[in-house]
Amino acid sequence: MFTGIVTDIGTIAKITQTGDTRFDVLTAYDTDTIDLGASIAHSGVCLTVIEKGKGADGDWFAVEASRETLDVTSAGTWQEGTKLNLERALKMGDELGGHIVSGHVDGLAEITAITPEGDSQRYSFKTTPEIMPFIAPKGSVTLDGTSLTVNEVDGLTFGVNLIPHTQEVTTWGLSQVGDIVNLEIDVLARYVARLKQAEEELGGTL
Repeated sequence: MFTGIVTDIGTIAKITQTGDTRFDVLTAYDTDTIDLGASIAHSGVCLTVIEKGKGADGDWFAVEASRETLDVTSAGTWQEGTKLNLERALKMGDELGGHIVSGHVDGLAEITAITPEGDSQRYSFKTTPEIMPFIAPKGSVTLDGTSLTVNEVDGLTFGVNLIPHTQEVTTWGLSQVGDIVNLEIDVLARYVARLKQAEEELGGTL
């Protein structure tokens, strides 16, 4: 589990095509503190560390992504040099600074506008009809691994504000209109929707 609070910006150093796709990621994390088999969120995609080391360019670790992961997330577009928002998995006692995030991407969203708003930036996104029922004003959403608060919802679009600090310590400062980002809905919204569906299926007996 994660919180959507990004703690490093990693850089893809190498991509290797085998049965799955291997990504070698340069990081500011001390890889001596990362166990093999550990989960790390990569711009919202939870991947498992399979190798790690230290090189001339710094610490690095490797993860693998299946064809399914490449097809349903932005991982299919990653290239050498791509910057990724990284977050290590929660430990007991860690501060829950964002909201509960699983690292399982529900869909993709496209940046449709970036508008200055004071010192912040207002980002507008468009996503699919299947996703929008789970997006609510003042609710939480995870975009490229970042826990954000929804400001407004209009049809298939919604908006969030990013303060300068967030833009500086994540990849959002590099983003542009037209970029495709990973989206994970709030786990609470997921379960509320499932309970409502179950109630309808059982004839309103829940």
